[in-house]
Amino acid sequence: MWQREVRTARSVDKGHGRVEVRSLEATERLSGYLDWPGLGQVCRIRRERKVGAQRSSETVYAITSFEAERAGPVRLLQISRRHWAIENRLHCVRDLTLEEDRCRVRAPAAAQALAALRNAALTVLRRLGFGNIRAGLEHCSAQRQKLIHIVRHGIIE
Repeated sequence: MWQREVRTARSVDKGHGRVEVRSLEATERLSGYLDWPGLGQVCRIRRERKVGAQRSSETVYAITSFEAERAGPVRLLQISRRHWAIENRLHCVRDLTLEEDRCRVRAPAAAQALAALRNAALTVLRRLGFGNIRAGLEHCSAQRQKLIHIVRHGIIE
């Protein structure tokens, strides 16, 4: 009986030599049983990926405060996708390009200050039109005086 209350959505993305299938199942049924303030829905997201002959799959679970009327399964799948777009755009760039994970600063205030500076640097580079952050860093390294002027005066042409 409870399976009738499970709503589903599915998406297929093709590109870059791979096929990714995502399916989401969502229900409000568990909100009455779990002691979780503000719980709207519980979701299971399955990701299947095929690159050439290699296949991989992953299942993750999520909770949300969105009730079904506010965000159905299609919308929840879009929200999940957007989360990973943010992860890839910001955190991956911070980790790989700015080597944030290699930083050995452990004092909380210093680590937080460095993270803020990295975010500011990414913002400046993107506003200067660099889609490739590494290329932007190399450009700014060669144009230090111009960058100092931009930072001091807040001028981004």
